[in-house]
Amino acid sequence: MKMGPEERKVLREREQAYRARVKLEVDAALRDSGLRLEGEKREQFEQRYLQERRRIEYELRQETEAKRQQQLPALQERLKKEFQEPSPSVTSPSAPAASTSPKK
Repeated sequence: MKMGPEERKVLREREQAYRARVKLEVDAALRDSGLRLEGEKREQFEQRYLQERRRIEYELRQETEAKRQQQLPALQERLKKEFQEPSPSVTSPSAPAASTSPKK
């Protein structure tokens, strides 16, 4: 799939925004932990935080998808009933149509 220059630019901007947001979250997690890490230890903390965060996000996506799959049949049934054409037994096409004009 080829993307145009504008699409690539938007993708790069999204990626940069995501990385910046995650960096802020890692910094906040480190600050909230009360640890004062430098150098390699800080990098290890960041990597571990990101690893665990990805695991948590994966599990949440799995749970959400499982709940969605459980609820889809009921949703489909409700929509089927809502959009289903009225059954032909309500009005019989062979019955003569009643005239609304008064007889003279």
